[in-house]
Amino acid sequence: MAEMDTSGGGGKHKKGPGVKKGKKMSTRVDLTPMVDLGFLLITFFIFTTTMSQPTAMKLNLPDDTATPEEQNKAKESGALTILLGKDNHVFYYEGILAPDGSNFKSSNFKEIRDEIIHKKQTTDTADLVVVIKPNDESNYKNVIDILDEMSINVIKRYALVDISPIEDQMIKATEGGGTAPATSGQ
Repeated sequence: MAEMDTSGGGGKHKKGPGVKKGKKMSTRVDLTPMVDLGFLLITFFIFTTTMSQPTAMKLNLPDDTATPEEQNKAKESGALTILLGKDNHVFYYEGILAPDGSNFKSSNFKEIRDEIIHKKQTTDTADLVVVIKPNDESNYKNVIDILDEMSINVIKRYALVDISPIEDQMIKATEGGGTAPATSGQ
């Protein structure tokens, strides 16, 4: 509690006759109740706060009990491969890349959603697999954006895979305006 000392200090303050000085008052503030209240609030928040839960993207992992030969099988007609290039360029092809690169198409992030929706509508849900392959010149934002597209379009089966050298050459040839190299059937 706050209190004021009004004792005066002994009477030696008068220095001359008729001089009247005011009494010196000292103040003393007791901080004990404020400290008690602070510790009470800290204790309250410690007991009532819940720990933050980690938020992570849920991944559908392959079944461990199946044989390895059956785990990664996907129908060619249900596969959509999305390749990420530099400057927000997106390339894609359906099924297996044609040897002449005729099914290799260029797009952007606005149009790739339409392609994913079209592929989802024309393919059985159990057969649909999206393979995402970022190249060395794509950035982290592009990978996150395409993973967001998988979540937005409710694509259950997708995979991040390393890009093959032929696909990387196709991207560089398309971005650079050069001719696409002939593929060897990959």
